[in-house]
Amino acid sequence: QHLVLVTGASGYVGGRLLRALADTHERVRCMGRRPDALRARVPSGVEVVAGDCLDASSLGPVMTGVAVAYYLVHSMGTGGDFAERDRQAARNFGEAAQRAGVRRIVYLGGLSAADAAGAPLSHHLRSRLETGNVLRESGVPVIELRASVILGSGSLSFELIRALSERLPVMVCPRWVSTVAQPIAIEDVVAYLVAALDLSADMGSRVFEIGGAERVSYGDLMREYARQRGLRRIFISVPLLTPRLSSLWLGLVTPVYARVGRQLIDGLRNPSVVQDDSASRTFSIRPLALAEAIRRALAFEDREFAETRWSDALSASPDRPPFGGTRIGSRLVDSRVRDVVASTSAAFAPIRRIGGASGWYWGNALWKARGLVDLLFGGVGMRRGRRDPEHVQVGDTIDFWHVEAIEEGRRLRLAADMRLPGRAWLEFEVIEAGAGRSRIRQTAIFDASGLGGLLYWYVLYPVHVLIFDRMIRGIARRALTGSR
Repeated sequence: QHLVLVTGASGYVGGRLLRALADTHERVRCMGRRPDALRARVPSGVEVVAGDCLDASSLGPVMTGVAVAYYLVHSMGTGGDFAERDRQAARNFGEAAQRAGVRRIVYLGGLSAADAAGAPLSHHLRSRLETGNVLRESGVPVIELRASVILGSGSLSFELIRALSERLPVMVCPRWVSTVAQPIAIEDVVAYLVAALDLSADMGSRVFEIGGAERVSYGDLMREYARQRGLRRIFISVPLLTPRLSSLWLGLVTPVYARVGRQLIDGLRNPSVVQDDSASRTFSIRPLALAEAIRRALAFEDREFAETRWSDALSASPDRPPFGGTRIGSRLVDSRVRDVVASTSAAFAPIRRIGGASGWYWGNALWKARGLVDLLFGGVGMRRGRRDPEHVQVGDTIDFWHVEAIEEGRRLRLAADMRLPGRAWLEFEVIEAGAGRSRIRQTAIFDASGLGGLLYWYVLYPVHVLIFDRMIRGIARRALTGSR
């Protein structure tokens, strides 16, 4: 088995690719700027090393012994001159790969073409194409896969489509909504990336355009999503809505940052359809149809959520979130951290006992009032309590929650059974913090349904802030004293 290097392993595609490569028993190494944070997320047996594509001196040890290197790095979300950073990162990576004798680089870029009116490529798409060219200049053979819109639970494109479709009953559609694309399922993208390992060494550098089974507009994408979700949506076309205005609008109603949204929308003026069919002649992969890709994204959404560690996604966030919490994907998140001088088992003990007779460690009268409101609206209320005061298992009820996941001594995730304009979870995680300390992270997650769900979250957020803050303090106090 040859050694395979994956960059961008903390990203959406990189994380999926890591799991697929680990399943094929390849020897896999992944690189990250913060290897300690990355280790908690990678499959068993994957080697994690420190490295940064913008720091050329860090790449030598990373490349040692590598036969194939996956390049899944970009800087679009960092602001400023991301194109220059992407050029430098690709140059450093290619030169390090050449010096180390790497036999192949596999790069995932963007698929696009100038439209019939001759509109130039967007800044973002030009940068993605330029990155491929810079990698090839190193002299290492490069397999470049140019993908259209990627559909999968958690992908940026899918989250954008999902948020727009869920939250806007009437959609004002600028010109870019009619641009034609060839959306491809994340499963197919990963399959192409894995298959690139087995291409003949004599092939040299090649570019393959990859897309799904159908060509559709972005409006068609939203209509198909709405159909599968049982949503009735009205689309109104307007001739004028600049990328800047569209991106600011997206920043209000979707989880996409305005600066990222502006780059994305600027690129949507260019069709992203396969014009060269060499991928279908070279690979045995037959991409999924649009309806099936969306169906799988929706079906696997909860499974992917169950595998997610919110603490990983929130590790760079402040301990006290901004008003309204943090957006991760389509979900609104309030996450709080408390360090205690106690073992992880002592810190987890009050979490394991939460609810029922133990209560919620602060504001039990408020919790009971919320249960009464739930009963009035036909919900389960707080009357169910819990099966056992000390131990829980998956499926147990705890007041108006049920246990969705439990890792004894480490993690408890509760899913809400109360009546809500959306779905909600409450997760607790305990990790060692060194020097005899443990870190408790408490995370409330809300997946809002439509504008009503957003209104519910933001109107009640001041109350939630009070409850969540006092609750984690109460958990910390009981972890220190060992009391119930």
